[in-house]
Amino acid sequence: MTINQNQALIRLFNRGLGKQFRTRLIDLGSEPLYLPADAQCPFHRIYFAHGFFSSALHELAHWTLAGKARRQRLDYGYWYHPDGRDAQQQAEFERVEVKPQAIEWALHQAAAMPFNVSVDNLGGIEVDRRAFQLRVQAQVRCYLVQGFPPRAAALIEDVRRHYRTPVLTSQQFEF
Repeated sequence: MTINQNQALIRLFNRGLGKQFRTRLIDLGSEPLYLPADAQCPFHRIYFAHGFFSSALHELAHWTLAGKARRQRLDYGYWYHPDGRDAQQQAEFERVEVKPQAIEWALHQAAAMPFNVSVDNLGGIEVDRRAFQLRVQAQVRCYLVQGFPPRAAALIEDVRRHYRTPVLTSQQFEF
């Protein structure tokens, strides 16, 4: 993705759902971070990492799932263990990442961009990437049948219309 495409995504979000929810997507971070509004800043901030379009979509996916109370907490109040997780920590990471990565995949499809799941544990235990991919795939297909969470559905539609891509179908979600 080029800087112009990142800027297009930022404008799309900030003028749409972001404006509605007093939230801005910002490309200034070396690491992803969510900051709620506070006394110094009247709006919530979603920072994505290193100017990567995929990072922006991933962080937006987390935002679409975070409820009102979680959106008042630093990084939605989630824990995060960096690279080097043990088996139990990796299993918990994958458990909580299935839904946001399913939404992220849908956002990638809506933008006509390739998607790769992230197991995010380069320095830790051996990870069964294929098993995690299949869980993410099952979740996105479940969302296609049962419906995406409301903010995710709205964002996917905004992105899809912007990129003029077809309505999402289960056939688009193959590895």
